[in-house]
Amino acid sequence: MPPPMLPDLVLPIENRDHRIGPPTARRTLVEYGDFECPHCAELHPIVQELLRELGDDLCFVYRHYPQPAIHPHSMLAAEASEAADMQAKFWLMHDRLFAHQDSLTEPTIRRLAEELPIEMATYDRDLSSGAPRRRVAEDLESARESGVAETPILFVNGRMHVGSYEFLPLLKSLQAGP
Repeated sequence: MPPPMLPDLVLPIENRDHRIGPPTARRTLVEYGDFECPHCAELHPIVQELLRELGDDLCFVYRHYPQPAIHPHSMLAAEASEAADMQAKFWLMHDRLFAHQDSLTEPTIRRLAEELPIEMATYDRDLSSGAPRRRVAEDLESARESGVAETPILFVNGRMHVGSYEFLPLLKSLQAGP
């Protein structure tokens, strides 16, 4: 009996995505993550190592999958990263949220934003505009359509990854191709 087919990434990588690496890269890694998920925080340095190892041969995309029933500040953290993105500071906020993941509260998230080189009045206006919430909702919908039910979930070269999330197995999976 052949192994079951793993789900494909339903929403292809688009310009709207938060990505590192060229969109034309031969290898792609899409993460659906939650800023309060400890497993996502453990994955963060591994992704950084993969980016260093593969360079322009890898396009990494981060999409939101906050789980507020488990992680009560995950939705606010996701929305805060989107408000920071409206001033081109998504990756700075992304990294800070993971660095302070064990203490994400509303005041901490606010302080992390204040430490960014952004205009806070604009950030506050953008955060309350509803645009960040809509952007997170788009990621949640694409996650559901792709079969995501927990975090972190990775799609390697367009196919859901099952197996170890350690550096060498992920590197081999990325190098194996689609």
